[in-house]
Order: sequence, then structure tokens, then C-alpha cells
Amino acid sequence: MHYYQFHIGDYKSHTHHLTVLEDIAYRRLLDHYYLHEAPIKQRDIARQIGMRDHEQEVLSVLNEFFVSTDKGFVSARADEEIGKYREMVDAGKRGAAKRWLSPPDAPPIAPPNATPIATNNHKPITNNHKPKNTNTVAPPDGVTDSVWQDFKTLRKVKKAPITNAAIDGIQREAAKAGWSMESALKECCTRGWVGFKAEWVAKTAPDKPQYDPDSRAAIEAEGIERGIGPWNEGIEQWHAYKTKVRGKQETPPNLSQLLALAKRQAA
Repeated sequence: MHYYQFHIGDYKSHTHHLTVLEDIAYRRLLDHYYLHEAPIKQRDIARQIGMRDHEQEVLSVLNEFFVSTDKGFVSARADEEIGKYREMVDAGKRGAAKRWLSPPDAPPIAPPNATPIATNNHKPITNNHKPKNTNTVAPPDGVTDSVWQDFKTLRKVKKAPITNAAIDGIQREAAKAGWSMESALKECCTRGWVGFKAEWVAKTAPDKPQYDPDSRAAIEAEGIERGIGPWNEGIEQWHAYKTKVRGKQETPPNLSQLLALAKRQAA
């Protein structure tokens, strides 16, 4: 047989005293016994299970867990499992033989004294799924496609779906601040905002956003525009992301370098 049940609890309770080599020997002896379904011959068994250099451990386990008979060493527990396995195989063979020998149109053979089983003819179950909502928010009037796509990308990155209510809110705040919708969405992309408030730009002239070009929002907006995407602070350091977006930053000259440059220009 090529399969047998292995009860971990039973095995551990009976083998906790074994050394590592003895434990390996016992497992291999069991595998050999189940595979061949025959008593184990003591002669040359250590070599057969791949432990020729540890024959003493093999013989020690063999004498402890197996019983010596005229035919060889046997295991009552293993013989019981082998017997169950053979009965299962034989039952399967008998069932297959009945199926092959029965006429093609013969009704299935019911066991003696079998009680008829009532059947229910169920109607097929159908799932009427509603179609997915594929409606998308149209870009507001006066907003270019490039700005709208940048704003959509920003909202997606921030996990903030674009809704009509959100766009209406931005339009109200932009009108309150005296900004066009185009400029308001540009400012959102530049600063990494998912929304817009008039009070956030109260000190900024309409349609002339003022921001720090070296701020995180500005660099992230540039990274999004270049197709690099926003900064993922969980897997990348800020200076590495900034270098990827803007390239290697040159070190500004120090005072001595500036003085030397001035002398060369004066000469």
C-alpha cells in the first residue's frame, strides 16, 4: 500500500524517548513495512532503508516496536491498517465489476430492504444580477483633458472616488475664491489636494497659484505628470524619489569656490 494514516499524537506518545537517529529508523521501518505489506527480515534491513552506518539504532528500534516471528518482524497495528486497506480495495473492485456487468438500460441495483428516497424536483435557481454601474463623472466645462486626467489620477491614488457631489463642491469653492475650475483643479494636483476650499487660497491671487516648487506636493505632482506616480513612503525614501523625478541634484558652490570664480573672471 502506498498510503497509511499517521496519528501524530499516538506516535509522539510512544516515541518521545527515541534519539533522532532512532526516530528516523522507526519511520523508515514503518514505511518499508506498509510499502511491502510483509514482515521485515532482519538481515540487511539497515541497508534497505538507507541506514547501513546506523545498524545498531535500526536493530534497537526493530526489537522494541516489532515482534519477531518465524516469518520475520511484524507489527500488529500495521497489519490492522493493511487489512482495512485491502478490504476497501476489494470492495471497490466488486462495485466496479457490478457496474460493468449490469446491462446498459438496467435500473440501479438497490440494497435489500432499502427505503425509497423521495426526490424533489427543484426549479433551476437563477441569479438576476443588476448590471454594474458604469456611470462616470464628466469633466467640468472649461477644464482641459490633461488637467482632468491628472486630477482623476490624484483622486485614485488618494482612494477618493470622483463623484458629482465632490465636483459641485469644488466648483462652489472655486467660484467663492474667484478661481476658474481649471485653475482650482490644477492647484489640487500641485498640492496633492483631493478637494478645494476658498479659504486655502485666500491670500493667493485668482488664477495665479503660488506654491513652493520644491515642496512635496509640487514634486509629487511632477512625478505623476511624468508617469512615475506619487511617492510611496512605505517602500522608498524621499530623497530617492526626488532624485528619480528630477534627476541628480547638483551641490551648490561654497564661498571659496565663488571667490575663486570671481578672481578668474576679473583676470
